[in-house]
Amino acid sequence: MSDLTVGVDVGGTKIAAGVVDEDGKLIASTRRETPATDTAMVLEAIGDAVRELQVAHEVVSVGIGAAGFVDAGRAKVMFAPNLAWRDEDLGGELTSRLGLPVVVENDANAAAWAEWRFGAGRDHDDLVAITVGTGIGGGLVTNGRLLRGGFGVAAEIGHVTMVPYGRRCGCGLRGCWEQYGSGRALVTEAREIARHSPAFASGLLAAAGGDPEAITGEMVTANAQEGDVGALHCFDEIGRWIGLGLAQLAAVLDPSLFVIGGGVSAAGEVLRERVENVFRANLTGRGHRPVAEVRLAELGWESGMVGAADLARTKYDSAVPGSDR
Repeated sequence: MSDLTVGVDVGGTKIAAGVVDEDGKLIASTRRETPATDTAMVLEAIGDAVRELQVAHEVVSVGIGAAGFVDAGRAKVMFAPNLAWRDEDLGGELTSRLGLPVVVENDANAAAWAEWRFGAGRDHDDLVAITVGTGIGGGLVTNGRLLRGGFGVAAEIGHVTMVPYGRRCGCGLRGCWEQYGSGRALVTEAREIARHSPAFASGLLAAAGGDPEAITGEMVTANAQEGDVGALHCFDEIGRWIGLGLAQLAAVLDPSLFVIGGGVSAAGEVLRERVENVFRANLTGRGHRPVAEVRLAELGWESGMVGAADLARTKYDSAVPGSDR
């Protein structure tokens, strides 16, 4: 099999690497824990994962999806909030270690590209993909191109200010979108309800053994899908914030599609329907303009690897194989 590439999704807790073919199919994969505080060990873990995959597969290039700011040259990680990378020449170091071309991309950008190429957005030319997990990430595809901005760090949409001088964010600012519409916000809301209105949150407390601080996002999702009123209220809250954010993005970017991925999207229609309702209600000029669709991502945990691998193959600016878009 020819033209295989490796995609590596580097997160704060795990490194997932996979061999991907030109149709976006994941052929093989492997995982490592992320030694997040030791940059040299992170590089070694990535290299080790790629070398393991090379034993059985002949690959031509490597794409890295990293949770951080990647420079316009697609090689250097300027800043990573959950890793110790600061102006790290990830592309150069890994090219030297592996003897293969290496392309580095922001992980949410890689996921957005994967959904546009092979997933929920494959029938659209313009989309905004948001990843709703611990925080909120984003990626933009416009006219079939990944929009990266002048310095390579476009689409850091989780840090758009939604509430001036609001909750403090890990980025150092206050009131960022991800403080209100993320998985962390979902859990914060659930625990607060459980502390102050235990009768309303009885289902969540039962799942957590009576301890509000033991409530997890998975518990809230499972209870919401079973119709628990307390859990559904939590999704009402983050769905409202996500929907409001999408309306702001539509005013600026006018995509034809929004794709919602990330861990919180496992809630499915419980999340998507609430987001879409609020988005439609707050869209400027509603009733007098086309309305973007809101879809759930299709590729799940594979998206970061698949997108990074495909970006390594296409190198952004080349023609997309098998496509006339």
